[in-house]
Amino acid sequence: MSAPAGGPAASAPAGGPAVSAPAGGPVADGSDRPDDPRLHVEGVEVARYVLAPDLDAKHGPRPYLHPVRTLAGVPVTDALPDDHVWHLGASLAVQDVDGTNLWGGRTYVRDVGYTWRDDHGRIAHTGWEHRSPDRLDHRLQWRDRHGEVLLTERRRLTASAVPGHPDAWRLDVHSILTAPPDRDVHLGSPATNGRPGGAGYGGFFWRAVAAEPPHAFTATLDGEETVNGCAEQWVALRGRAPDGGAYTLVFAGLGPGDRWFVRTTMYPGVCVAFAFEEPARVPAGVDRHGGYRVGVADGALDRNAAAALAATLAEPLP
Repeated sequence: MSAPAGGPAASAPAGGPAVSAPAGGPVADGSDRPDDPRLHVEGVEVARYVLAPDLDAKHGPRPYLHPVRTLAGVPVTDALPDDHVWHLGASLAVQDVDGTNLWGGRTYVRDVGYTWRDDHGRIAHTGWEHRSPDRLDHRLQWRDRHGEVLLTERRRLTASAVPGHPDAWRLDVHSILTAPPDRDVHLGSPATNGRPGGAGYGGFFWRAVAAEPPHAFTATLDGEETVNGCAEQWVALRGRAPDGGAYTLVFAGLGPGDRWFVRTTMYPGVCVAFAFEEPARVPAGVDRHGGYRVGVADGALDRNAAAALAATLAEPLP
């Protein structure tokens, strides 16, 4: 949950230090623009896609989904929270892409710790391929601070109903990252740069909103300490929004070498982490495919109900 406006930030939880960014003007994300596309499920608006947020570079400008809501209207994402201003709803973000910080906040430097550096890039929308109420396809560039292209991306976001689950809908995010033809691109995290404590975040990240710490679980594991770093087929986050509405998020879609990064006590968040323990590599001219799936449900689902929803995420879209 976001700290009260003007209140003090919490102290350095995993996922990046909780400190204010250097002076650089007010934070404005541009998320009230009417041209930001929306996703709908059977006529119900479930998410807004903030395409080109007007953010200080140190907050990792990138497209993100916020607010995301259940079918009953319960909000399940947070953006620009006081504790980690660079957490932006649901987005793709990596802290170390060949030395460029595309996550936001301070960079973890081996043998030094978190440090403010002039190393922030941005992920920029470059063109549409398809745009409809339930599907958004577009092209992006992952750029360094000079505007040079590190990776290109094709991304598809799809919102759909879940057969047999009238209180849930499904978000699919398909991403293809492509390295330049002449060089490999390396993806890292604070963990691969020397930070202990399972801080291998960076990838498809969902900053949730919760009135109190939510509960994370899988088919066999319970709680942040056991779920963080695991490679289970799915992870569920069960929480309650500040307005009292209960929700459950079920995540699936780990790729080869990916792990789950999960936080519940310091802040609520789940990430398909690309470099949890070891750096990842996108070979020159090669595509890195990712398919991230989230079941967004009203109510507090138990393990059996979450598993049933997870099973639907394994089925291909019609």
